[in-house]
Amino acid sequence: MKAAVLHASRDLRYEEIETPRAGAGEVVIRVRATGICGSDVPRVNGTAAHYFPIVLGHEFSGEIAEIGAGVEGLRIGQRATAAPLIPCYACEDCQKGDYALCKFYSFIGSRQYGSFADYVKVPARNVITFDDSVSFIQGAFFEPATVGLHGVYCADYRGGESVAILGGGTIGLFTMQWCKLLGARRTVVFDISRARLELALRLGADEVICTQDEDFLAQAMALTGGRGYGFAFETAGLNETMNMAFDLAANKAGACFIGTASRDLTFDWKRFEKMNRKEFRLIGSWMSYSAPFPGREWTMAADYFGQGLLKFDEALVGRVFPMSRAAEAFELFDTPGAVTGRIMLINED
Repeated sequence: MKAAVLHASRDLRYEEIETPRAGAGEVVIRVRATGICGSDVPRVNGTAAHYFPIVLGHEFSGEIAEIGAGVEGLRIGQRATAAPLIPCYACEDCQKGDYALCKFYSFIGSRQYGSFADYVKVPARNVITFDDSVSFIQGAFFEPATVGLHGVYCADYRGGESVAILGGGTIGLFTMQWCKLLGARRTVVFDISRARLELALRLGADEVICTQDEDFLAQAMALTGGRGYGFAFETAGLNETMNMAFDLAANKAGACFIGTASRDLTFDWKRFEKMNRKEFRLIGSWMSYSAPFPGREWTMAADYFGQGLLKFDEALVGRVFPMSRAAEAFELFDTPGAVTGRIMLINED
């Protein structure tokens, strides 16, 4: 098969490698579409790859091409994606169903060969099938959609509250949709990009606020009558948005950091003290799994996409490249502002 193989930093080659075969309890998926995750960028353009050579990619969808011995309930040709985490199932965290916290895990597309290829091999237990009405591009968005839903569960979310979504990127927009589907009184998306805010409105946000406006905080508080937000979900991983959560959270609110910071964070003491004075709960969220593995996050994503309840907009996709041009796609990330949505790689017939 052909694959985009990373041989060293900035050395991504589209070349022929051995096609994987399904062993016992495994499935091989023919990859139709795969997204470039933010975590892939430092592996290709930096020094974050675990080893070389490696085939990256973990947000993907395609068709089941081969089924190994002992696998039941799946058939050749079904549309499918797969949860990329491979937990050990034996440690204390796994025994509790907290698979994302496993310290002895493997991961498709970083620790073992992933989806930047014609085919990818996965454990059958990880496979999630989906309806034919769901496109392969949509299927490649299951993983970021599940990340948003997991954060909602981590925050012990309940309906009937105003919800602030800090960051209008892919995960933020799915988080907003989950909150709305699960009964939010009002969903408000915050971002610096007016184009992302327009997309948020198309996907169902009740209100949007541009954080470039000098009075954005006053606008935000006015929407809640000065009370603040019952839930605040930070999805950008930025110092600015993480600080914002402390300002927007209401008394006894739930604040969840889904975004992953890539540099030091700074909170002035008066802002940080708001967590004490408001008695709001701050919690982190990591990946997207629960018991039984891979969890309700994944089955709900398949169901809600299939029923059309979880909305998809073409603007979520920045650009589409054939897999053969994967190296060119990664070059976009060197230019600030060049990437405005998920970059997708597709295998052409």
